Amino acid sequence: MSEQTSRFYEVILDKQYALGDLVESLTLEESLDEIAYRASVNMRLTADFPGIRPGQEIRVSGVPIGGTNMVYLLHPGVVWECENVYGSSDKLAVTIYDSTIYLAKSEDEYLFPAGQTASQRLERYASDWGITLNNFVDTAEVLRKNVYRSQPIYSMIQADLKETARKGGALYRPRMTPNGLELFEIGSAEAVWALEPNGNIESLTQRRTLEGTVTKVKVLGNESDPESATEVLAVEEADTDQFGTLQKVVLDSTLTTVSEAVKAAKGLLSGIQETFSVTSPDVNTIRAGDKVALIGSGMELIVTSVRHELGQPGKMTLELASYDYVKRRYYLDGSI
Repeated sequence: MSEQTSRFYEVILDKQYALGDLVESLTLEESLDEIAYRASVNMRLTADFPGIRPGQEIRVSGVPIGGTNMVYLLHPGVVWECENVYGSSDKLAVTIYDSTIYLAKSEDEYLFPAGQTASQRLERYASDWGITLNNFVDTAEVLRKNVYRSQPIYSMIQADLKETARKGGALYRPRMTPNGLELFEIGSAEAVWALEPNGNIESLTQRRTLEGTVTKVKVLGNESDPESATEVLAVEEADTDQFGTLQKVVLDSTLTTVSEAVKAAKGLLSGIQETFSVTSPDVNTIRAGDKVALIGSGMELIVTSVRHELGQPGKMTLELASYDYVKRRYYLDGSI
């Protein structure tokens, strides 16, 4: 980063080494498909460089838009990967994740009784992995008995949060903060940043496609006899005359009644899939799951992924979709 930029951003290694003057580029990336916030740092090496290795503690700080003091942007973080390039000028590329990466990369088995909530189960995962919880919410919806065989911890968390959404609960996402892991409700951040096509947006791409469109849903019950057809609990359809028959078959062990199956089927019906890509000056505190307003469209959209190219000025690229799209794509899709 330039000397001017380094006044607005800092990378601290092992709580003592300030690397800002060595950093040439710094990006932060996050997606609803993944749990961990990721930073990519490219830096030059000097004779007095302290050295860096995977596993070391590291954090990224920056001055938010409209602010004067630095805040943590990625903390607590861990050095995950280092790549040295040696030549006339030695370079180092470092990949950093927040500490939820351990929930994505670690596997285990769990047996959970019926009657627990996703919050209670997340408390168990966090406790077993030594992760502090912060500002923890009650997801309220009671979950069924679950036996999770060997799989990543994050896969279990996703299954718990999907079941919560399918039972009518809110949409939640684990998010690491400097004070610990919290359950963030999608779209609930107090600050809703406005994006204006003729103002702070550099480019705006709107995509509309039938890829992912569902006009007919068939919900199946639990398979009782491998040699017999599975019981059909519900069939719902809409807009087949306009878009044709695009059928989705759902096998969801949490759906045990016809009324539950009908509700789930209707929730998966969808017409044209619409998403947006936005490039604009950077707002470095925007995270995946935040809500933004697209001025002039009357739409409030959810950030499904974000890439911050930090600097003065910085740039960000956002992928955006409606709340209903996010619910279908990330919480109602797939079997659990």
